[in-house]
Amino acid sequence: MDIYNLIFVQLISKFEEIRDTMKKGIDQLDDNELNFRPNYESNTIANLVVHIEGNINQRIGTGIHGYQDIRSRSDEFNRELYVSKDDLLNRIDDSFNFLIDNVKELHNEDLLRKIDVRGKEKSIYEVLQQCATHYSEHLGQILYITKICRGSSYNLTSIHKKTY
Repeated sequence: MDIYNLIFVQLISKFEEIRDTMKKGIDQLDDNELNFRPNYESNTIANLVVHIEGNINQRIGTGIHGYQDIRSRSDEFNRELYVSKDDLLNRIDDSFNFLIDNVKELHNEDLLRKIDVRGKEKSIYEVLQQCATHYSEHLGQILYITKICRGSSYNLTSIHKKTY
């Protein structure tokens, strides 16, 4: 396997892991818990999922493909936003499938192609690495809110409980 194929496999694997872990956390909650705000300054899980969706559409659709940018970042963090569990799970599947499908379609030379991100030139590889980091950070927030809501009934998403 050459280095480019290794990079593509790693990126796809990381995005699949983030998507699947996010869904495992969300599956444990009801609509009200998914829209619960731990405090005034915090986001809800719904806000975070809508934000990730907007980021994927902007970075991949607008950044890589040149689609018109229709993102409204401020709407992603609207305090009145209320999204159902089913809608959140669909948004996760749709946005991450869009991301993963687009990574699968990239060619080796695309990784070094420069695109504009907030007025700075970045390679597509840099953008995808930044996305993986960004979504992982928000995944941590999602799982933390899930733990707050579930307490001792929280089901681990990445480590299996040992039975002795």
